[in-house]
Amino acid sequence: MIETIYIENQIKSHFRTKLILAKFRKKIDIIYCDHYGEIFNIKSQNFRLQKRKPALILAKKIGTKLHSIPKNFTIGGKKNYYFSHMLNCIYDCEYCFLQGKHMSAHYLLFVNYEDFALEIKKEIKKNNEKIYFFSGYDCDSLALDEITGFVDFFFPIFKEKKNSFLELRTKSTQINKILKHEPIDNCIIAFSFTPENISNLIENKVPSVKKRINAMKKLADKGWKIGLRFDPIIPACDFTIIYEKLIKEISLVIPKENIHSITFGMMRFPIKMFKKIKKESINNRIKTIPMENKNGIYSYPQNLEKKLSKFLFKIFKKYLDGIPIYNCSI
Repeated sequence: MIETIYIENQIKSHFRTKLILAKFRKKIDIIYCDHYGEIFNIKSQNFRLQKRKPALILAKKIGTKLHSIPKNFTIGGKKNYYFSHMLNCIYDCEYCFLQGKHMSAHYLLFVNYEDFALEIKKEIKKNNEKIYFFSGYDCDSLALDEITGFVDFFFPIFKEKKNSFLELRTKSTQINKILKHEPIDNCIIAFSFTPENISNLIENKVPSVKKRINAMKKLADKGWKIGLRFDPIIPACDFTIIYEKLIKEISLVIPKENIHSITFGMMRFPIKMFKKIKKESINNRIKTIPMENKNGIYSYPQNLEKKLSKFLFKIFKKYLDGIPIYNCSI
């Protein structure tokens, strides 16, 4: 539960700041600052300690808001960008790269959505081919939507701009705001999964696999396009059994015509990030996964990666044949 909110002075009168504050009914501590970096970027912070009771930081995003995605990270488009209206996540997955990327575990929310929209529309206007925009790289797009209002602001943009796609990636079951909208053909609600026993072990605070599948079904029943995301793939000892069980379970509930695409990827980190993640790890589970340095990126040995990929393609074809599959590993 959020008990403290930091607010940049430059946006303390912003209408979205006021809307967000109005959603907190109980007393909260409000602290003003000149720049979010005064709180978020302090080097001596303890990520693990902050994760127990994160604060919310409201700020204005300055500079570039769209970032190119590596060419392997695609769901069918050649032009791919991600944008982050928020940094950090309410969940605490032990493999999450955010603990290796940021100094702070606080939630950093940029309230100037309109500036994001201007940059998105500008990029769409100057391109004839379809462009894909991804939300959920630096946060979970839906987990705090009741506070952020992300869905209600960004969906109408893509409903109007038909030559673009929005992928909203999540582990959350907070889909009520989405269900209030009519389905938008070029908006994909993408859910991330690991098998249930893995999720229960290392995806702390995340809704159960069953609840996520039920949320997908509700969206599919209303006509929304669903994305299936298996990233990272975790090479557990009973890998073939638990991953086939998960994929079969999804295939029995979600109609194939509602599934836009399937992506999967191996765990991979830049060297510096990987060292920080190991340092921040609350136990030794991540450290036991076989990883090696491959041109500055820590990931699985090549023979293991090939073995996992081969099996996944086989199982996807068995249960979800005809749906586009993308291997997003580096």
